Amino acid sequence: MRFSHLGFASFAAALVLASPARADLVITVDKSAQQMTVADDGTVLYTWPVSTGMADYDTPTGEFKPFRMERDHFSREWDDAPMPYSIFFTQEGHAIHGSYDVKHLGRPASHGCVRLSHPHAATLFSLVQQEGISNTRVVLTSEIPDAESHRYDKSTTLEIGSLYPTTPNVGSPEWKQEQAENEHNEQQLKRMIEGICRGC
Repeated sequence: MRFSHLGFASFAAALVLASPARADLVITVDKSAQQMTVADDGTVLYTWPVSTGMADYDTPTGEFKPFRMERDHFSREWDDAPMPYSIFFTQEGHAIHGSYDVKHLGRPASHGCVRLSHPHAATLFSLVQQEGISNTRVVLTSEIPDAESHRYDKSTTLEIGSLYPTTPNVGSPEWKQEQAENEHNEQQLKRMIEGICRGC
């Protein structure tokens, strides 16, 4: 009788081990490549171009659990911008969602969200619904292209360097040209104001 109990326990354990585990849906976003890979239980299903946040709105790096899905969402922060098929993964409002601005896919262009084409976002939304949001992970890796130079390199980045203009030496040809341009602009502005006042 004891042998029978042991045999039954071994058989039950074997059944548990043989049962397939619940598949995990992993959405990986490589910010350096601006590319999303969707894998179900380790098998890659899709690879799509995306747009993550620009340098000043960089999408956070790390592993996240999505917690909310909205098929038709509009951004209250950015002038009711449409965010179809939104999958939210941070409490700060970062989401994966569809975008009609497909010409910018493949490079950073958003205010922090992960943008997909509208059809790809719809496919991903349905897949997460099918697998279950609790069985889904969102993983963001790497840095956006040229992120470090945009943030720190003032000497080689035109966008940053333009914030630190140089002043020509007094009396130099550049200084005289700048003074002449300023005087010309002031005269134009004065004539414009006089014209407006005559029409009041």
